[in-house]
Amino acid sequence: MNKTAIVTGASSGIGLATARLFAREGANVIATARRSDALNALVAEIERDGGRAVAVGGDIRDEALARTLVDMAIRQFGGLDIAFNNAGTNGEMGPTPDVSLAGWNETLAVNLTAAFLGAKYQIPAMLDRGGGSLIFTSTFVGYTAGMPGVAAYAASKSGLIGLTQSLASEFGPRGIRVNALLPGGTDTPLADAWVSTPEALAFVEGLHALKRRARPEEIARSALYLASDASSFTTGTALLVDGGVSINRT
Repeated sequence: MNKTAIVTGASSGIGLATARLFAREGANVIATARRSDALNALVAEIERDGGRAVAVGGDIRDEALARTLVDMAIRQFGGLDIAFNNAGTNGEMGPTPDVSLAGWNETLAVNLTAAFLGAKYQIPAMLDRGGGSLIFTSTFVGYTAGMPGVAAYAASKSGLIGLTQSLASEFGPRGIRVNALLPGGTDTPLADAWVSTPEALAFVEGLHALKRRARPEEIARSALYLASDASSFTTGTALLVDGGVSINRT
């Protein structure tokens, strides 16, 4: 790949799998999350395997972190080509009338506003390189399927699709591709909040045409596609990688 990529939420789940895959494919990785210990372990693993990576701990709601990540990419590796804005939260769940304003605002801040802040600093750096690939992790929830009790999550993640389309049309003429990745149920620590019992897990798996959840590595491969030149004519899309949950009725 020989490119430089920012990966947010890189300490676990899809972000961790994607950071590993990007590094194996030759990318320089700027990895960020709140858990510095997990990030340091990731960087050590990547370097042990011959790759190059830098860990930057922090909260993606912090605009200063968004700026720091880009500055680090430029200072350490000469520029920025790819940004996988993947970090997110389930947010406050439950009946919508019971959701607090603070819970609503926090969910939007993590899932949507932080993605905007990332793009705000990533795009100018990509323009300096003559283009790049910007990727947001959205979801099928609120896009192809409605689910009760997750209003803040669905609204914030759906907002990423609108952001994707706007940025794709705004910066496509200048060589930046922007896409949203929409995973189905995936075996991650964040998703475990949805499947706290064997019965709940069986229900979630049964929603999918493939009758199982994804492994994080499977979603990472789709992120790699969007990041790479293999998707050179793909922009503004909401790419479903959902195991058929959007079409399944069995």
